[in-house]
Amino acid sequence: EFLVVLQEGFGRQQEKDFKDYLASIGDSIVVVADEEILKVHVHTNDPGLVIQRALTYGSLSNIKIDNMREEHQEKLIKEAKKAELEQKDVSLGKAEEPASSQPKKEIGFLCVSIGEGINEIFKGLGADYIIEGGQTMNPSTEDILNAIEKVHAETIFLLPNNKNIILAANQAASLTEDKKIVVIPTKTIPQGITALIHYIPEKGAAENKQRMQEEMKNVKTGQVTYAVRDTLIDDKEIKQGDYMGIGDSGILAVGSGMDAVLKEMMEHLVDGDSSIISVYYGEEVTKEEAAAFVSYLEDTYADCEVEAHFGGQPIYYYVISVE
Repeated sequence: EFLVVLQEGFGRQQEKDFKDYLASIGDSIVVVADEEILKVHVHTNDPGLVIQRALTYGSLSNIKIDNMREEHQEKLIKEAKKAELEQKDVSLGKAEEPASSQPKKEIGFLCVSIGEGINEIFKGLGADYIIEGGQTMNPSTEDILNAIEKVHAETIFLLPNNKNIILAANQAASLTEDKKIVVIPTKTIPQGITALIHYIPEKGAAENKQRMQEEMKNVKTGQVTYAVRDTLIDDKEIKQGDYMGIGDSGILAVGSGMDAVLKEMMEHLVDGDSSIISVYYGEEVTKEEAAAFVSYLEDTYADCEVEAHFGGQPIYYYVISVE
């Protein structure tokens, strides 16, 4: 993974061409651009080719190349040795060693997330530790404090990514004495992804906090789920089993058919200022279903760039970001 400081003239077509090239030689691709910087994460057997192509778009910084196979093998070996030592310690009655005796790094990132694919996206963008969370499994203040202990950094950016978790995140921050906790009050997964993308390592914590909070305001989120009971929300009559399209401020669409709900929800989310639509499809959605929806979006909103990612989230069939 690395950053590209873009040359003048880099545009949407160049970004699309680069993504297509990365898809031809790798996977787990995350490519996000603003006016000046392109942030890239990819798994490939030939990182040299990626770097060569990226250099045609600008200068590179923060290059990080890891051998995933070696890391996986080392992890297995370390886990086996740890298990062996723990077994010996138990038999000898030894107490556990401190979690880490190494110096703390300067900056760390802690994200609340849910779903295998979304977890991987956050890790690819630099998250040190993931707390499993979501609407039906909100971590407590204690859970967040335990996670903070696992991030060995002087300053930790904490992204709750759920409006119901922000209070617990702030409480955990106030209770932490040995580390500085910077809470970015992200209310949705897309806001968290956007905030993390726009973190700039060369900038200080205060400047990054302001930048991340400003950028997340440009994100509109839509989520499609189902009703577990009959109810009335936002003057909309909802029956058990109905699909619901939920926006940042309330219910945007309700109906018995998912396609109709998706389309109506998108009509509320996309406007003349929209340029990027990101689709994160859940564990109950097939690749074919997601591809059909993406095709509809590309045809209907031709002025927008549309990208799809496997999110793997439960409960929500789709989580959609519009910027």
